[in-house]
Amino acid sequence: MRDINTDNSPTITQLRGKRLLITGATGFLGKVVLEKLMRTVPDIEAVYLLMRGNRTHRDVRERFEQEIAASSIFDTLRARDSVWFEAFCKNRIHCIAGEATEPHFGLSRTAFMTLAGELDGIVNSAASVNFREELDKALAINTFSLRNIIELAEAAGNIPVIQVSTCYVNGFNQGAMAEEIVSPAKAELPNHEQGYFEIYRTLAELEDRVDAVKAQYQGRELKAKLVELGIKTSHEYGWNDTYTFTKWLGEQLLLKSLRQYPLTIVRPSIIESTLREPTPGWIEGVKVADAILLAYARGKVSFFPGKRNGVIDVIPADLVSNSILISLAQQFALRAEGKAEHHIYQCCSGGRNPLTMGEFIDHLMAEAKANHQHYDKLFTSAPSRNFVAVDKKLFTLVAGCVRFALMAFNQLLSKLGMRQKIRAKRNIDTALELSNIFSFYAAPKYVFQNDKLLGLSESLGSVDQELFPVDSAAVDWSHYIRNVHIAGLNRYALNGKGYSATPTEAVRAGEEAVNRVVSEPEVFN
Repeated sequence: MRDINTDNSPTITQLRGKRLLITGATGFLGKVVLEKLMRTVPDIEAVYLLMRGNRTHRDVRERFEQEIAASSIFDTLRARDSVWFEAFCKNRIHCIAGEATEPHFGLSRTAFMTLAGELDGIVNSAASVNFREELDKALAINTFSLRNIIELAEAAGNIPVIQVSTCYVNGFNQGAMAEEIVSPAKAELPNHEQGYFEIYRTLAELEDRVDAVKAQYQGRELKAKLVELGIKTSHEYGWNDTYTFTKWLGEQLLLKSLRQYPLTIVRPSIIESTLREPTPGWIEGVKVADAILLAYARGKVSFFPGKRNGVIDVIPADLVSNSILISLAQQFALRAEGKAEHHIYQCCSGGRNPLTMGEFIDHLMAEAKANHQHYDKLFTSAPSRNFVAVDKKLFTLVAGCVRFALMAFNQLLSKLGMRQKIRAKRNIDTALELSNIFSFYAAPKYVFQNDKLLGLSESLGSVDQELFPVDSAAVDWSHYIRNVHIAGLNRYALNGKGYSATPTEAVRAGEEAVNRVVSEPEVFN
């Protein structure tokens, strides 16, 4: 990027000197947001990170230094000026030990009010993104915890709140998905004249269902029943999984409680590695689409349920980060004019620069066949088979029959006293598991639109369009997948703790990822 006079940037002008709270900074997207903020707005007054200690790092400051500041995403800043970087982290980043689901984040009333008095804005990117979370936990993290955000914003003087949600709150709705409040695809809920849905009775009913299950079961069986309840209830109301349902409920809670105050909901689609900043291909962990990529790379699957012409909505993480920052700057500008507005923006690619499942597969196979030897942690050998998208019903039927036959043959071997088993059953199980979780996103009946986000970007002018790009039209999908994303996955995601180069562990990482992640928000931990 060429040198730009940042004095001409409306976004940087609005963010200078501000004091911000960011939740979810231990996650993938949170780190991207923090790095971009530090790099482009070095004279921001203060950044408060709400986080908790973990088993490895009980102290939150120690956890920040070891898990956030030490991350490779900050290599660019360290290389530019390591002394400045260390000074910024020491003097301007404040770590607040808190728990998302506890009243006042687990802080004393005095500490909570002190924090409120020091803030100018809030970016909430904390969430549980486990598709199959127990219903009570998903509600606690994705819905009820927002009461803390609401109370903090009010105590701070009704400061702007940026809520990171997901495009998939659109649930089972079909067609063009605009940047507006989403109506449930199945359930009939009271609709307020201001657009949001009244959910308090629904929340009470959900809690009653959770209590009824807890009264009947214990231990692992209780967990399984709460997971089952979450999926069943989500389908009943019109959502694919517990994550997206509880995120939608959270949106309604914010829209109602902050109806007279500044609020922006930013909905990313499937967040993947960075396009350009701070370095092309930076990624942490294995994300949704990568689970399929890993399973193919390890020879675990060669076919997958999905439509070749179906749009898989992928968006690079740096475009999402930019969307968050320009929407926050917009709220500060409106506040300076005495205005308090609600905005909903979708950061996505489907309506602007669609990537089809067929194109994704073709780019993946082309790079794998041509350059697999360059990705030592991803490919252990040259792929021997093609990767084919097939109809889900046919896939499930055939895979189920094959799995049954393999089970029967394995049982026969056991009866004959033979310990050797056919490992293909595990591969079939892997494919079926990926199908159950991911097929909704691989065979979409919707297209996400982001005209309002693009309009905001255009209104800020050419300087901010270059400093904070959000337009997916800039993505060359062949180049991104083949030269940016696969390389980044090999270099960063598979080089961290818990991601081994061995086939078994790599596929497990993919299976866990597809069960855990649809978009950038990470678990608040």
